[in-house]
Amino acid sequence: MSDTSKVSKADTETQTTVAPADDPTAAPVSVVDPRLLVREEGFKGYWTEFTRKVKGGELGSLPVVVGLIVIWAIFQFKNDRFLSADNVSNISYYLSATGMIAIGLVFVLLLGEIDLSVGSVSGLASTLFAVWVVNHGMNVWLALLLAIVTGVAIGSLHGWFFAKVGVPAFVVTLAGLLGWNGLMLWLLGSSGTINIPSDSGPIHLFGQSSFFMDQAIVGAYLLAGLAVVLTLVGNFSEQRRRKAAGVPFRPTVEILVRVGALAIASFLAAAVLNNAAGVSNSLVIFLAALVVVDFVLRRTTYGRQVFAVGGGIEAARRAGINVPMVRITVFAISGGFAAIGGMFFAGQTASATLSAGGGNTLMLAIAAAVIGGTSLFGGRGSVWSALLGMLVIQSITTGLDLLNMNASIQYMITGGVLLGAVVIDSVSRRSQKASGRG
Repeated sequence: MSDTSKVSKADTETQTTVAPADDPTAAPVSVVDPRLLVREEGFKGYWTEFTRKVKGGELGSLPVVVGLIVIWAIFQFKNDRFLSADNVSNISYYLSATGMIAIGLVFVLLLGEIDLSVGSVSGLASTLFAVWVVNHGMNVWLALLLAIVTGVAIGSLHGWFFAKVGVPAFVVTLAGLLGWNGLMLWLLGSSGTINIPSDSGPIHLFGQSSFFMDQAIVGAYLLAGLAVVLTLVGNFSEQRRRKAAGVPFRPTVEILVRVGALAIASFLAAAVLNNAAGVSNSLVIFLAALVVVDFVLRRTTYGRQVFAVGGGIEAARRAGINVPMVRITVFAISGGFAAIGGMFFAGQTASATLSAGGGNTLMLAIAAAVIGGTSLFGGRGSVWSALLGMLVIQSITTGLDLLNMNASIQYMITGGVLLGAVVIDSVSRRSQKASGRG
């Protein structure tokens, strides 16, 4: 039986007919989208497609997921408290602040650029919030909004110098790193610290408390159920649209398997967190931000434009994309998320300090995005890399703390993981080019 006879009747809409190249007068021959054959062959077809992608350098999130499993296994073997509920809760809580900064950096990295100012912008945002609320008695929610708007404005300024003036992004944001850090130090004054009332709205919101108060256990399962339902609805909606358009679509069985795997992971995570303090506000906000930004990047015209500019500037221009606008807005998004990350840091410490946004914050945010799978060369990545990368980094940090190891070991291991991620990215791109898909 020929391959074309394996295609189901529902999928015949995606068949096309072409004349054989060696005989233009011959009768047309049906050509079937190979993705349909993969699905018709069942598990064997999916395995064949998986191995083809791996050999062609299309690794996706596979390396970081495998690496994360290995890291967890090693630390759990060394200390059986690593995967305890309390420790997992700490990992999920402390990854959110730097993770927020990493979300904004994903946009910049998709253009093949870098933003070195995000650490200083996050520190400045928390300082401005503290100055406005504590020293000037401003409404806390208004101060929060203005702090985030300030981050967006700073990012837009960087983007304008880069897109309109032509100053390299590295230089512009390096100047921002120095300048905004200096402004933060000046605002903090000689004391170097401004304590923020822990019961103020945003600080309480970004802390370790839960939206669900005494119903934290119920809330965790509600969030898990909501994630499953939204994924199920989204997948079936996409299936219906693709059917109507006559293009390949995921079979119902595949959708149910994917959603089932998500349900197992989500409810297992909820059960573990419920054995500790439940799901923190900061984690909920971080996950919500990931969902929204993922939708923007994958489902909107603007998101496609970001990927197009990152894939090739000249091609994007010829396609009618306003490249300067995309560049400016991308840096504005980076600045905005840096400010939000700064507020998360303020929520964790209930203060604005000289160390806010300093130290290794910038490096860890960049490392998270790259380790999670976003390419340094532009045009390829996902906002979920911010979550995956931060899980790796925070797991290493927490695991080494449990083993009472020096911070220097953490830096060396994180640096090695980062180098490994970039090497994998480079090799996969070379493999894609060799197979004609680069």
